[in-house]
Amino acid sequence: MADMVFETMMNNPYSKSIEARVLSATPLELVVILYDETINAVRAARAHLASGDIRARGRSVSKAVAFLLELGNSLNFEAGGELSKRLAGLYGFMRSSLLEANFRQTDEGLATTEELLVSLREAWSVISAESQSQPQPASPAEETPVAAAPSFPWSILGESVSAARCWSA
Repeated sequence: MADMVFETMMNNPYSKSIEARVLSATPLELVVILYDETINAVRAARAHLASGDIRARGRSVSKAVAFLLELGNSLNFEAGGELSKRLAGLYGFMRSSLLEANFRQTDEGLATTEELLVSLREAWSVISAESQSQPQPASPAEETPVAAAPSFPWSILGESVSAARCWSA
């Protein structure tokens, strides 16, 4: 996965900026970066679908699936409990939607996945920003749940989110 991120950076004229962002990021900021890259890959796949570039579409879908796998692998199921399980299921749904859309050459699964990713990215961006502005708890028992961003239907995942409980550091 790291190879794919660095390969993407090498082909990107803004790679030094992305590399600096990754190297200086907190664990929650890394999650937001993964969402950004996944969204970019899905948007590229949609553009390649529209232009009829099958090979490029396949590469973009593969990148998005790999990023979703990385997001899933970074979940902390012990600390995250039900929320981590629901996110894992959502990531699985999005991977399946991407692969089916690629196979059927339709936009529906790509569009659905993009919408979900944008909502999740917004939520994790808010959580990341709030965690930086709050003093860090001394122990996991003292963690304060962070309210979810209003634009995502968090009732699917749970009522509140504790950022440290969902991803392994």
